Amino acid sequence: MQVFTLYEGSYSVAADKKFIPFNPEIHHPKDRPASLFIHVQPFLVKLKNSLILCDTGLGYSSEDGKLILHENIRKAGFNPDDVDLVLMSHLHFDHSGGMIHHINDKIELSFPNATYVIQQGEWESAFTNTSSSYKTEIFDFLQRNAQLKFIEGSGQLTDEISYELTGAHTPFHQAFLITDGQEKVFFGGDVLPEPEELLRKFIAKYDFDGRKAMELREEFGKRAAAENWKCLFYHAKSKATGHVTLTDGQFKIN
Repeated sequence: MQVFTLYEGSYSVAADKKFIPFNPEIHHPKDRPASLFIHVQPFLVKLKNSLILCDTGLGYSSEDGKLILHENIRKAGFNPDDVDLVLMSHLHFDHSGGMIHHINDKIELSFPNATYVIQQGEWESAFTNTSSSYKTEIFDFLQRNAQLKFIEGSGQLTDEISYELTGAHTPFHQAFLITDGQEKVFFGGDVLPEPEELLRKFIAKYDFDGRKAMELREEFGKRAAAENWKCLFYHAKSKATGHVTLTDGQFKIN
């Protein structure tokens, strides 16, 4: 099994929920008051007989109009058309924007040969939730054009992929565990988005259920340490992937 980090960029996010590119070499945090600063990085996982994408980023394009996500997949040595499964932790725009892309005035599926795997409840919430974090025009297009697989609760998607309904960040957020029989890779989406969130306990205002999210981070951290998972951190500022150890009640990311 191979894992590739598809770094899409760093951004500031204010109350308007807009993601503005942020380059610390030329931009200054003080010029963007009341903003969160986050990194965005989907992951590509190569199994023996399949190519899997974990979330799709913002779907931003480079100056020459090419989808950054596509370019990163090609840099990893693969063709975006060869992606078999797109595993969606949830449908907030910073995770789902790259499911489609704009070419001039046209919209196209970013991964026309893939099956998009989404929790049924998250899909329904995306259409009814009034939050600007959901972009229903994306889901309208997917509904008409994509291969969609809706799943419910927790279970086994394939012999190699299991999914777990976590809630916490959104009511129907899910996490994925991928194994090739030897290694185990865990993608926790926004329930475990950064390694630093294992190192300190806190309740985040941006979670639907902040207390549950805090408890889940610790639970997943303990399981990761016990079962030697390789964890993928979607919003990591420092270390995008790592193994977790637990010593005397203290987590460490290696």
